[in-house]
This record gives sequence, structure tokens and C-alpha cells, in this order.
Amino acid sequence: MRILLAEDDPNISGHVVEKLTREGYRVDVFPNGPDVWEEGESGDYSAIILDLGLPGMDGLSILKRWRGAGINTPVLVLTARGSWMERVDGFDAGADDYLPKPFRTEELLARLRALLRRAGAATARVTSTERFTLDEGARRVTFDGRELDLSPLEYRMIALLMARPGEVFSPAELASQVQGRDDDAAKNAVEAMVARLRKKTDADAIETRRGFGYVLPERRM
Repeated sequence: MRILLAEDDPNISGHVVEKLTREGYRVDVFPNGPDVWEEGESGDYSAIILDLGLPGMDGLSILKRWRGAGINTPVLVLTARGSWMERVDGFDAGADDYLPKPFRTEELLARLRALLRRAGAATARVTSTERFTLDEGARRVTFDGRELDLSPLEYRMIALLMARPGEVFSPAELASQVQGRDDDAAKNAVEAMVARLRKKTDADAIETRRGFGYVLPERRM
């Protein structure tokens, strides 16, 4: 599940990213208003965590533009300014929930989960291939009807492969999409992760296209 985090404080964003990643989310961070506005309009996100005090373009203006353009992605607003009038302005602009700073990450996670539940379709979606079934709401993957015990990174890799069955992913692309980096260590970790997933499923569950990368086989007729 992909989350957009719009936050210009590196201490806050680093802490939030760490916690969300451990929970199995993939998080993209943008620290300035213009980039946040563009990414939120064009990106495919399950939810957006939006700080109002962004440089270049404030979060309230961004939110109004998104809603005016028909972007209905659930938005959790963060702000260091906690007056009731600002909260009313945020809800009127299209915010789905509001969390004043400072906040505990556990509360942010709880509010994010509630936001995703209310969104309904995103958390209830079940995706199936020939042998895998992925339940996004429960963050559960089964293989041939058997539930798999997966780490958050393994879950994200399977979710990515299942989203585009038959498409070959290079180790660098998998490392970037799953781990957020594509250095040599990350690419080596991808190889180790594929090996672990094959042990948990079978040797043919993820195919290797030598010299190109890895692919989840499409449904066979």
C-alpha cells in the first residue's frame, strides 16, 4: 500500500517513514509544496499525509487544488497550528482527518488505518493470480490456499509482482520500488528475498529471466 508523506521536517519524516515501513507500507516523501501538489495529482496513492506548513505552496492550497481537480485520495492533515478555525478550514478544503503536532506515531498509524478502512475499496481489495491471493485490508498473502508468513518487505515485493503479472522487473527496479534504494546492497537483498520467497512457496512461483530480472508468471489457461 503506497502512502504519500508531505513533510519538510526531516526528523519527523524519517521517524514516520521508519514506522510506516515496518507496518508494510511503501512511503514516498516530498518536502516542498509544488512537488507535493504535482505528485499527489499524478501518483497512485492509497492515502496522503499532508503537512500544512510546506515551503513553496502551503498544504491548504494544495488540498483545495486536489479536490478541485477531482482527486479524492484520503488525506490526513498534519499541522503545528491547532486552532479550531484552522481545523474547520482544513475540513472545508477536503481533509478527511486532522492530527496536530506534536503527535505520537502510534496515533498517526491508528488514524491512517481508520482512514483506509473508511476509504473502503482500497483496503477491501483482493487480488488473485494463478497461485497467489493478496488481501490488502488484512495484508495477507496466500499461496495455493496456504497463508504465507511474510516480512513487510517480502509482502511489498509480492504485491508489486502481483500488480503486474507477466512483467519482468530488474533487480534495480525491485530494490527501488520495495526498499526505496537501488544500490548494490539493495540489489543483493532482492536476490536473497526472492530465494526466501521461493522457499516459502516453490521454485517456480517467481521465475528468473536470466540477464533481465524476475517475473510472476501470468495465469496459465
